Amino acid sequence: MKTPALPQTAPPIARRLASLASACLTTFQGPRAGHGHGRALASLAAACLTMTLLATAALAQGPSDPAKAPPTAEALLAAMDRNLQFDTRSVRATMTVDDGRATRTYQMQSFSRGLDEAAVEYLSPARDKGTRMLKQQDNLWLFIPRAERVQKISGHLLRQGMMGSDLSYEDFMQATQFLDLYTAKVTGEATVNGRPCWKLEATAKNDTVSYPRRVILIDKAWLLPVQQELFALSGMLLKTWTMSDVRMIQDRPVAHRMEFKDQVRKGSTTVLALEDVLFGVKLEAEVFSRRWLERK
Repeated sequence: MKTPALPQTAPPIARRLASLASACLTTFQGPRAGHGHGRALASLAAACLTMTLLATAALAQGPSDPAKAPPTAEALLAAMDRNLQFDTRSVRATMTVDDGRATRTYQMQSFSRGLDEAAVEYLSPARDKGTRMLKQQDNLWLFIPRAERVQKISGHLLRQGMMGSDLSYEDFMQATQFLDLYTAKVTGEATVNGRPCWKLEATAKNDTVSYPRRVILIDKAWLLPVQQELFALSGMLLKTWTMSDVRMIQDRPVAHRMEFKDQVRKGSTTVLALEDVLFGVKLEAEVFSRRWLERK
C-alpha cells in the first residue's frame, strides 16, 4: 500500500503528516506482517492511515473560499446602491436618439445632490439650448426658453420620453434606491460581454415604483446593473437598459455608456454617453432652485 502524493502547493503540515503516514505503514508491513498478530495490526494501521490521509488531503486543499459562495440578493442591491449613489455629482453627456426614422443628438450638463435634487441644462442643438429641468424630491419642472414658461411635469406626462427619447421623465425622477424599493432573489448566473454576472429577479415593494418587476444582471466585479429588463405589472416587457464602457472614477466604477430601448415603441434606441464625470463637487445652492430654472 502506498500513500498518495500531495501537490507541491500543499501546506507544510500536510506534507509532514503524509510522510509520517508512509513511514508508519512501512513499519506495519515489515517482516512481522506475515504473523496473524502482525496482519491484524497492519489492517488496523491501514484503516487509521486511510482516515489520516483523507484529513491530510482535505488540509492540503486549504480553507474554503467564502468569496465563491453566492451573495444574498440584499447584499447585491446594497452594493449597487453604494456604487450608484453619491453626495454631489456633475456630468456632461451626449444623448443620441434614433427613432427608426431620424437620429437626433443633444448635449447636456447635469448636476445632482443626493437622491432628491437634480438639474439638467441642454446645451445643444440650438433650438433646444437653454431648456432646463429641475428635480426636487417628487417634483419635476421643465423650463422651455422659446415659450418662456415653466411647466410642471406630473401624471401621465412623466411617462413621456425626454426630448422624444426612450428615457422617460419618470426614469429621470426614479432614485437609485434598489434596496428600499425592491425585494429580490438571486436566480442564477449569466455572462454579459464576456463578463460574469449574478442574475436577480426584483419585485417592487409597493405600487408607486415605476417598474413593478426587474430582471437584473449585476457584474460580479463592478457590482453594477449592466443589463436590465423592466416589466409592467401585467408581465409586459416595457424597456431594456444596458450599461457598458465602465471606467474607474474616484475609486468607483462608472458606466460611461447607457442604452435604453422602449419595447413598446419598436425600433427606437437612445444612447447616453457620459463625459467629464466628477463626484464630490461643490455646487451652488441656486442650481437647485426655481430661480436657476428661469435664469436667462
